[in-house]
Amino acid sequence: MQSALHRPDPNIQRKAAIARGRAADHAGSVDVEPIADFDLNRTIFQTLEGAAARYVMKTRVGKEVRWRPPAARQITSEYDDTLGGNPLPAIDQALLTFMVDECNFDVEHADGSFLDHLYFCFEYTAHHYPQGSPVVMLLHSILGTGTNTFAMTADKMDRLRALVTEADWAHIESFPSVLRLLYAIDLREELRDRLNQLDRLAGIRMHRVIDNAPIELTADQLWEGLNYQLIHLIDFLPVANWSAHANDTAFILFRDLWDLLERAGKRDFALEYVPATGPKVLEGEQTTLGGWLTTRIPVSISEVMAGSSVRRFSEQCGHDISYQLVWR
Repeated sequence: MQSALHRPDPNIQRKAAIARGRAADHAGSVDVEPIADFDLNRTIFQTLEGAAARYVMKTRVGKEVRWRPPAARQITSEYDDTLGGNPLPAIDQALLTFMVDECNFDVEHADGSFLDHLYFCFEYTAHHYPQGSPVVMLLHSILGTGTNTFAMTADKMDRLRALVTEADWAHIESFPSVLRLLYAIDLREELRDRLNQLDRLAGIRMHRVIDNAPIELTADQLWEGLNYQLIHLIDFLPVANWSAHANDTAFILFRDLWDLLERAGKRDFALEYVPATGPKVLEGEQTTLGGWLTTRIPVSISEVMAGSSVRRFSEQCGHDISYQLVWR
C-alpha cells in the first residue's frame, strides 16, 4: 500500500498540467488502448450500480496511456524546471502521520492511486493558486468521494480538525458535499440564473456527506471552494480526443464550472483552457465497439445520469443532498 509519507512522482499528463498551468487535449502525443481485464472494483467507482453504468465507467477509466517519447521528454523537462524554480511547501509531519495511521488510501483513482490524485491537486494548487491552500487539496476527499468511499471514519474528524486551520477545515469538510451538489446540477443552474445578483449572495447551507451534519459556507468560501473543485476536475479530463469524449461526466462538469466561474468573474487561479473543436475522432486511441458506442451517448443524457447517480449515492449513505443558497 502506498504511503502518504512519500510524495509520488506525477504521471506525464499531471506533469503537463502542473508545468504549463493548462488543461489540454494531448492527441498526437499519446497512444491509448483499453486495459485488459480492468477491475472497476479496485477503483473509487467500485460502488457504482447497474451493468450499463459500470460498463460505461469501465470504458472511460480503464485505459492505458503511452506517451510518445519526444512529448514525454519535453513535458518532464518543463515539470522539473517548474519544481526546481518553485519548491513545494512542506507538509506538517503530524498531518502526514495521521494520514498514514488513521486513513486508508488503498484504492485506485482517475489514473493511479488515490494518493496520486491528492498529491496532484496539492501540487497544482501550490503552483497556480497562491492565495489558496494546498493542504485543502491534499485532504479534499478524505471525508468521502462522490461514490461513497471514505478514507477515514467520522469518529476521527476532531483529530483531523485539530491538525489544520479553521479556514482549511471549512473547505475540507464541505468539499464532498459541494462536489455532489455540482453533479446534481441544481446548484450550477441556480448560480447561473442569478449571475446578476451575486453581490447579494451571503452563503450556502448544506449537509456534510460523512455524517449528514449541517454545515455552511460564506459566499466568499463558496467561490473559493468552487475554484478548488475546478482544480480537482483537471485530474479527470480525458488525456486526448476531447471532441469524441465530450460526454465524459467529469469533463461535462469541468466545462460547465469553468464557464460559470468565468461568467461570474470568480476564477482566481491560473489555468489555460481552450474548448475542443473538430470532429469526434479517436486519434491514436484504440477502443472496443462498446467503448466507441459509449462516446455516442448525448451529453445531456450523460449529465442527467450522473446527477441521478450521485443522488442515489447520497441516499444510500444517509446524506441529505438538499441545499439552500442564502441571499441578502
